[in-house]
Amino acid sequence: MSQALPTGGRISAPHLADLLGCWRDGPNRAQSADLAAALRLLVLEGRLPAGTRLPAERELAQALNLSRTTVTAMLDRLREQDLIASRRGAGSWITLPGKEFGPQGFTSLPEDETINLAQATPAAPAELAAAVDAARLRLPGYLSGPGYAPMGLPVLRERIAERYTRRGLPTGPDQVMITSGAQHALALALRLLVMPGQRVLLENPTYPNAVDGIRAAHAQPVPVAMAPDGWDLPGIEATLRQVAPRLAYLIPDFQNPTGLRLSTQGREQLAAALRRTRTLALVDETLAELDLDGDPVDGPPPLAAFAEGLVLTAGSASKMLWGGLRLGWLRGPVELIRQLAGVRASIDLGSSVLDQLVLTELLTDPEPLLARRRAHFATARDVLVDALRARLPAWTVRRPAGGLSLWCELDGPISTRLAAAAINHGLHLVPGPRFGVNGGLERWLRLSFAQEPAVLTEAANRLARAAATLTGATDDLLAVT
Repeated sequence: MSQALPTGGRISAPHLADLLGCWRDGPNRAQSADLAAALRLLVLEGRLPAGTRLPAERELAQALNLSRTTVTAMLDRLREQDLIASRRGAGSWITLPGKEFGPQGFTSLPEDETINLAQATPAAPAELAAAVDAARLRLPGYLSGPGYAPMGLPVLRERIAERYTRRGLPTGPDQVMITSGAQHALALALRLLVMPGQRVLLENPTYPNAVDGIRAAHAQPVPVAMAPDGWDLPGIEATLRQVAPRLAYLIPDFQNPTGLRLSTQGREQLAAALRRTRTLALVDETLAELDLDGDPVDGPPPLAAFAEGLVLTAGSASKMLWGGLRLGWLRGPVELIRQLAGVRASIDLGSSVLDQLVLTELLTDPEPLLARRRAHFATARDVLVDALRARLPAWTVRRPAGGLSLWCELDGPISTRLAAAAINHGLHLVPGPRFGVNGGLERWLRLSFAQEPAVLTEAANRLARAAATLTGATDDLLAVT
């Protein structure tokens, strides 16, 4: 059968060359294979969506300073992998026939053997099935109503309010609204609080989907660089004063991607800066429950405890439990939560009742479950850290106190090329520039440890082999292994 023509837009040759970045390591390498791997990475991360028309071969060859023969060979490779389709007179375009594909990064690779270190989300806990059974028995009590609850089920809001109170932030259920995940919570906050053209302060590096959400709202992200050991609090306050952003998006608990955690003293200082400048903050706490070296209750209080009226807090079940529940929440002042519920009608009318009942069951007595998961993730973290230090000693690998990923400093600006090379070794990586508000960060790589320890050991072996292909040390590595 012939491929249907695409409906997506066209990407120019210079733009595609910019996206590809530093994809090769010298003129003597198999350039068509390197180029194919780099372009494939862009597709699998969602930066080249299905339907995107590619430039003509001659234009792309000129933009990349390559021969047309090399570009043709690259396209042939990708056609064999069903990642592009071509038709005489219509050119070539991105396609993933018969495969699930998301609009933005972290999409699973099609090969069953591929290890995904890009997606920092765990599998569901064993208790989920029992929670579903219990929720099914409670569901008939809700069937006589319309099924719409813009604020969320009262019983679930009570459970979440209890957890905030336990962490040192007294909270009532009327201060909590259930959302369809943390990304949905961010979209709601942006819809209510930020007008097009207004500025949003955020850390750099940061969670890339948040940057995408800010730009989708036609707001302007204003990055403040993280210091090597944490937050540049004087720099944040200076930016708050000079730029006067409408909102600050912050991740003080096991910051994504660095894994750093802001101290109690730092939270007091940051909250004071928010108060002095009267700046609203959206605090992302999706990783707050994943304290791998202790109990979250013993850690610093939530940032909202120091600036109650200026902080809106977003949480999620995706990291501590399972992303398939698609549930998150917003915690804030009562009036602000009510306004957010009013805005929600233009986006959706409420989250799934059944999923909310399932999460309610899981949060009824969550400590045994959460303690076991934290212990499992701590073991996985230590296995990956030790394996990386043994196999890639030139890298700087820090052991984070929580979260689900490592932020590794590489031995050179090779992050994008390494992610491309890793595909050929059965690894899915997301390069450092994806976490930069304006790119950069080629010396950094985020690696998820939300896998079984044995899988992580094999992943470190594959990563070392992929890194060796960039330095020409493959023979030495094989001799060691």
